[in-house]
Amino acid sequence: MGIPDLAQGSVESVPNAEPEVRVLVCPAYGSKESRRHWHDTLEKEILFTEETLAGLLEPRQLEQLVRLHPAGAARFWGATATHDKAMAKVRTGDVALFTGKSKLLAVGEVGAVFANRAFADALWPPAPEGKSWRTVYSLRDFVPADLPYPVLAELIGYSRTYGFPGQLVLEGIRAQAVIERLGITTRTVLEQLGVEEPPSLEPDAVTQLVELERQHTATVSFERATATTLYRREEQPLVIEFCSTLGVPAGRFRSSAGLCDIYLEGPDGVEVIEAKSRTGHAYVREALSQLLDYAPHSPLPVDRLAVLVPGPLDERELSLLHRYGVDCIHRISPGAFHRTPAPDQARRRMRELWTAD
Repeated sequence: MGIPDLAQGSVESVPNAEPEVRVLVCPAYGSKESRRHWHDTLEKEILFTEETLAGLLEPRQLEQLVRLHPAGAARFWGATATHDKAMAKVRTGDVALFTGKSKLLAVGEVGAVFANRAFADALWPPAPEGKSWRTVYSLRDFVPADLPYPVLAELIGYSRTYGFPGQLVLEGIRAQAVIERLGITTRTVLEQLGVEEPPSLEPDAVTQLVELERQHTATVSFERATATTLYRREEQPLVIEFCSTLGVPAGRFRSSAGLCDIYLEGPDGVEVIEAKSRTGHAYVREALSQLLDYAPHSPLPVDRLAVLVPGPLDERELSLLHRYGVDCIHRISPGAFHRTPAPDQARRRMRELWTAD
């Protein structure tokens, strides 16, 4: 997935080109049969190293599964022979969107992909005279989501009335639009780029500027600790609402410190903003530490730092931010925000630390 450069002037791009990622849209909860399959192989992991199943796998298929799922268990989904041509394009690291009940139900990352009718029939015994699910794929990650069809269709570029009646494999611009607007970064892409733990890059990686999309969901991105997970950013609606009130384009930058929420280059200088969905002390303290970590990596020297929250802070939390020269921006009503600036003296004192190498 390419990362657009928002800044005027020169910011180096990361030397490694990110590989193309496809998006597989999978109807998964419509018929009684598919709902049973969902419960059997998506809601829980299957121990594929168990003798009965392992004996149905070709050696290279078992090797690939073990390499991608060292614990010997994985979630699985598949496709019938009708979809052979489309499924031939699907690779490890592609994104799978599982749909049903008129919404996006879950997001996953494709693991091993292979054709094996016997293994598929063991996972999903076909109904009498029914079709086998010939192509099988494991999931490196699988996380619930909740996004109505009209919004998902709009992200893809379809009519809002599109009902997702069958399987799709999206490529190119359409796939990129979905991935960027949902903020997804797969574990496979991070591994191919040599990134050990997202959202950080390698310590010597250059800063990247990332377009701040008007995301339509609070489900934002993959992040890996010991395993990749799709995590929910509850503050995303707040970010979207705040950015809609700005007179300058909003962006983000990615660095070895992570991915900031909002990066602004305006007439009043450069500002980095971190958003939180709560106003409690732990949230404010976390936002402060993130800002102090991000600031030295900013593409341009930072003039202001701010924390964006959904309501006014108590004096204790506000004093904590002001002590480090950080403003507070809080929501007062729909589309309206109030800034409580840090004292100028504190900001001037801290600015040298913000921009330190």
